[in-house]
Amino acid sequence: MRGLLALEDGRTFTGTGFGAEGVQTGELVFNTSMTGYQEILTDPSYHRQIVTMTVPHVGNTGINPEDLESDRVWVSGFVVRALSPVVSSWRSRQTLDEFLRDAGVIGLSEVATRALVRHIRDKGVMRAAIAHGEAAEDAQALVEMARNAPDMSGANLVNDVTCDEPYHWTEQSDPAWYGIHHYDPHGPLVVAYDMGIKRNILRMLTDRGLRVTVVPATTPASEVLALNPAGVFLSNGPGDPAAVDYMIENTRQLLGKTPIFGICLGHQILALALGGKTEKMRFGHRGGNQPVKNLLTGAVEISAHNHGFAVTPDSDLSGAEVTHINLNDNTIEGLRHEALGAFSVQYHPEASPGPHDSLYLFDEFVDRVKNQVKAAE
Repeated sequence: MRGLLALEDGRTFTGTGFGAEGVQTGELVFNTSMTGYQEILTDPSYHRQIVTMTVPHVGNTGINPEDLESDRVWVSGFVVRALSPVVSSWRSRQTLDEFLRDAGVIGLSEVATRALVRHIRDKGVMRAAIAHGEAAEDAQALVEMARNAPDMSGANLVNDVTCDEPYHWTEQSDPAWYGIHHYDPHGPLVVAYDMGIKRNILRMLTDRGLRVTVVPATTPASEVLALNPAGVFLSNGPGDPAAVDYMIENTRQLLGKTPIFGICLGHQILALALGGKTEKMRFGHRGGNQPVKNLLTGAVEISAHNHGFAVTPDSDLSGAEVTHINLNDNTIEGLRHEALGAFSVQYHPEASPGPHDSLYLFDEFVDRVKNQVKAAE
């Protein structure tokens, strides 16, 4: 059936619909990953975004339950050049078409994604409407719908994706991928703030012998401290970090009282809690091939990204040092404040595109947690 993607600047792109029928709006972004579409679809950080893949052939490995990063699809729409008619992976339990249809999410194939991505790179990310079925016949109505869609700047989307109640996480990773299985039900307790947390982040923590309690993002710092954690983790998540004021205040109250490690949105929240600023990027970083330089060691890591905001380079970070930068555009990719026991990275070490270039960050967090336990004895 006919499909259409309409952008707020009036440009439209035709395609063939798959997945669910209907119409939806969202911020149009692109991802340069060669694989991992299943993880992208279920990453809560993509909430209220329409994702375009730059790789031309998508869907050939199907869908399996082991690689889901959450319990649902979060993207507002999915755009590809060609949807594979064949699924060849022995791990697959469902096709991409079936997966999106069951989730009520619209997909478009046969789209000129190279032209679409070039347009976004020139003009910046923008609001869009995606349609499959009868709604695709009225291009002007879809353009107007895109123009009236909510803007990402100033949007607190953490409220939409965080968990409702605290829970304990015990699942470890598949030893075939990492070979690290040291979960200890009596190990040091880490509290993870859920701002849209990915499952593989939690596995990286349990793999290293930590007990993990996940709490809603709205949980006051006093309640977290009452659990007597040996460390606190600040997760990834969607939306504008400056709009998540309660998490900024929570983090501010935790600084210096327990080791803190933040990833992606958690990195931005830490920077804001230290007194820094964030800004919306032109088209963001989304993909599995971003080169990041560790300024402490000189090593370059191949890293996975999914963010549309960044810490401003002129931020006053209360004495924190910049530890990592992106070699494509020199944006800040890592921070560390030794006096307050906090560090963070903008990218996703748990996604392992390197494949294991950045896993040392979890080891560093474990070392800080263990030192906290020793200091309390």
